[in-house]
Amino acid sequence: MRYGPAVTLPPLLAPSDVFAPRHIGPSDAEVAEMLATLGLGSLDQLIDETVPETIRRRQPLALPAAECEHDLLVRLRAVAEQNQVFRSFIGMGYHDCITPPVIQRNILENPGWYTQYTPYQAEIAQGRLEALINFQTMVADLTALPLANASLLDEATAAAEAMHMCQALVEGDRRGFFVADSCHPQTIAVVRTRAEPLGIRVDVGDPASLAAGDPRWSDLFGVLIQYPTSDGRIDDHRELIARAHAGGARVAMASDLLALTLLAPPGELGADIAIGSTQRFGVPLGFGGPHAAFLSTREEHRRQMPGRIIGVSRDARGRPAYRLALQTREQHIRRDKATSNICTAQVLLAVMASMYAVYHGPEGLTRIARRVRGWTEVLARGLTALGVAVRGGPRFDTLRADLPGPERERVLAAARDGRMNLRPFSDGVGVSLDETTRAEHVAELLAAFAAARGAKAVPDVAELAAPAPDGDYPAPLARTSSFLTHSVFHLYRSEHELLRYIRRLESRDLSLTTSMIPLGSCTMKLNATTEMFPVTWPEFGRMHPFAPAEQAPGYDSLSADLEAWLAEITGFAAVSLQPNAGAQGEYAGLLVIRAYLRARGQEGRDVCLIPVSAHGTNPASAVMAGFRVVPVACDKQGNIDVADLVAKARDHAAKLACIMITYPSTHGVFEGGIRDICDAVHEHGGQVYLDGANMNAQVGLCRPGDYGADVCHLNLHKTFCIPHGGGGPGMGPIAVAAHLAPHLPRHPLVAGDGPAIGPVSAAPRGSASILPISWAYIALMGPDGLRRASEVAILNANYIARRLGDAYPVLYSGERGRVAHELILDLRPLKKSAGVEVDDVAKRLMDYGFHAPTMSFPVPGTLMIEPTESESKAELDRFCDAMLRIRDEIRAIEDGSADRHNNPLKNAPHTSRDVCASEWARPYSREQAAFPAPWLREHKFWPPSGRIDNAYGDRNLMCTCPPMESYSLAG
Repeated sequence: MRYGPAVTLPPLLAPSDVFAPRHIGPSDAEVAEMLATLGLGSLDQLIDETVPETIRRRQPLALPAAECEHDLLVRLRAVAEQNQVFRSFIGMGYHDCITPPVIQRNILENPGWYTQYTPYQAEIAQGRLEALINFQTMVADLTALPLANASLLDEATAAAEAMHMCQALVEGDRRGFFVADSCHPQTIAVVRTRAEPLGIRVDVGDPASLAAGDPRWSDLFGVLIQYPTSDGRIDDHRELIARAHAGGARVAMASDLLALTLLAPPGELGADIAIGSTQRFGVPLGFGGPHAAFLSTREEHRRQMPGRIIGVSRDARGRPAYRLALQTREQHIRRDKATSNICTAQVLLAVMASMYAVYHGPEGLTRIARRVRGWTEVLARGLTALGVAVRGGPRFDTLRADLPGPERERVLAAARDGRMNLRPFSDGVGVSLDETTRAEHVAELLAAFAAARGAKAVPDVAELAAPAPDGDYPAPLARTSSFLTHSVFHLYRSEHELLRYIRRLESRDLSLTTSMIPLGSCTMKLNATTEMFPVTWPEFGRMHPFAPAEQAPGYDSLSADLEAWLAEITGFAAVSLQPNAGAQGEYAGLLVIRAYLRARGQEGRDVCLIPVSAHGTNPASAVMAGFRVVPVACDKQGNIDVADLVAKARDHAAKLACIMITYPSTHGVFEGGIRDICDAVHEHGGQVYLDGANMNAQVGLCRPGDYGADVCHLNLHKTFCIPHGGGGPGMGPIAVAAHLAPHLPRHPLVAGDGPAIGPVSAAPRGSASILPISWAYIALMGPDGLRRASEVAILNANYIARRLGDAYPVLYSGERGRVAHELILDLRPLKKSAGVEVDDVAKRLMDYGFHAPTMSFPVPGTLMIEPTESESKAELDRFCDAMLRIRDEIRAIEDGSADRHNNPLKNAPHTSRDVCASEWARPYSREQAAFPAPWLREHKFWPPSGRIDNAYGDRNLMCTCPPMESYSLAG
């Protein structure tokens, strides 16, 4: 790989597919125009006025020179082909599956779906919200628990969330959580990681040992069981659940949704919570992710439920509409009182899983499940015929064979020779089948066992299958209740109809394919097609996360590159790619600090300083990591109050563990005192955690490791171009200084991992299959392109500040009047002058074809705008023109020429149904309502819903598919 400057060629011979000019929106001429608007002569001058000289990095990043797009894909293909994709029979909650091509092409590979933002603006997110309602209905029906959330990060973290939820549901100070030893090992490991900082005792053992009256019940608040077990056994848990309830504990069941089409579901067995993964519903293995986990529970537990919940409400005309329910649970509001730090879901993957259920329906899912179970029984017959001791009892897709040591090794080796991976146990092997299993695969498995045993003949699969296996379970294990009865799971059996349904929902969502999404702190930038191609390559997509290490040299090479590049970009010594969301990165970084302090005998240090302007996940993560939060004030300019910080650090010097800061600040400013802040914390024995949400302003300009930070998490779904996917996937790796490197998260299922903090995600590399996106972005941009991206991101923000500053005051700026890559507009005076709230401006922007900026964070009544470097000057101008036209509409209210209560802002957004209605009883024209700007005549995104009544939705909570008659409401 070439490092240093690129070879200089005559212009005629230079590649034609250079990437950086395609990623960065403004051309050189447009950059010059914007600089002139700011009264500047160069980008260097702007950066000098924005980034403090004390932290500036003058030398270029030591990264490979930029590659052109074609060459990059050729090289990445060679990296991918280093991976050896064996047929996976490992199981452990991960299964090969068939992604219906109509779903792969039109959702997973479709920027209309993967470039959407979290559905905070529900009126322009109705398509995705409907798909998530389908997801919640699917989970609620299959688990027989009526309330499901809109996905979690993975099955192991869902189990940890269930543990916290069980504790919240039980009265008294119980500290024990019992985990069945038959749960997946990665789940047990993550639960232990999450329990330890909170003083929760995790007991792992056989749940059958918990007899009625056992004294252990007095301190147990919950029990976690796997159904079916990790090695394939199916137990009737009714008596155990009854004993748990009698002992005052709650029960969570880790469940397989496909198996639940045939098995009595958790809700009918008496469980309080069901968790699991929807990966096998059409989502590729991806070496561990991303996949959508689920959690469902009973209605009465809704206030303790983690994650996001989609609910049904109504819009201004009384029509049904979807929105995020119980929004006061969001972590920005609850902060250190939050029940979870999970503000990231896996929306894109949840949408895929829901569409898989829509496509197959209950009959199709049941047929798939019966077929999987049938092949498992055929394999069991064949192994028995070979004399292999197969453990008995009911099973679904997994069987366990007992083998003496030497024979076990011969079976595993014979399977590997046939490019098959089995699951090793100390006393045998496990085999898990799936939707992709065919007769020839069963024959190959039997041949491997026969060869290892020296058998002369291999049982014939057709003969084994001749007495057809029973597709259903006997009572009391058999499912008798119906599921997926809503019409949406019965209407779209043909590809043509499903395609139209997917496209219809897509048209109800505003994504980056429509216009810029200028959300502050969210960095909605280009997710380039070249970067996205590798995600669905089978060499990345079909690998099991626990495949033998020697089969993944391509992933090893890619991960090593990415870790080294991110370390160079941040100025740190080591990187962990394991955290699979930004909030998980925060949590992992804090655990690393905690482990470091404990290793030094400083367990008593438990105070975490957090500025009042911080992201809401910061205090939530700190509490989950076992710290006490002490808030630090900000001054009138929005900067950290250094005097208050120094005082707090001094007052808590004996207990000070760390500070969590965001840089540039959440207020969009490069604070000049950042080195002093870091020094003050270090002086009193603390560590500096830097929230990397705003890294897009720093790459190539300054490095956290250089100006004093000890650990930093990076949102790959922000700065490094992994798409937001409508609210997930995300990736939040952490970079750490050398003294913290020994404490990075490890994984018990990876050979050679030594003592450190336990895993924070189910898979060793988190959502590994989307790492190629960030790898490709860095390789395509090179050191010069990355620096230019940061410079232009800062330029675009300052250009918007200049254009809008007279109409809407810019709340904060740096010492020389510049903002960083984002800015905050103050709309609070408009409430007094015109009765206009920040919500009104946000909804009116929809009529202009734009998603609103971040509302009321970090300051109520404001808009935080981040344009990113990817937006062209033309798009920036359209957005600014829209904001200025809205200001004119507000002036009309202020001067009395528009009604204070009946005006375009108060009635926004305007739907096509509103505008085309036969009657129009409003004091402004339909033209002003729907076409307030000239560009809308060329392309108009129609909000599918009028303004949604959030209060009504919370008072009348409905979180599954509404009955069809509700859509007949007049409006």
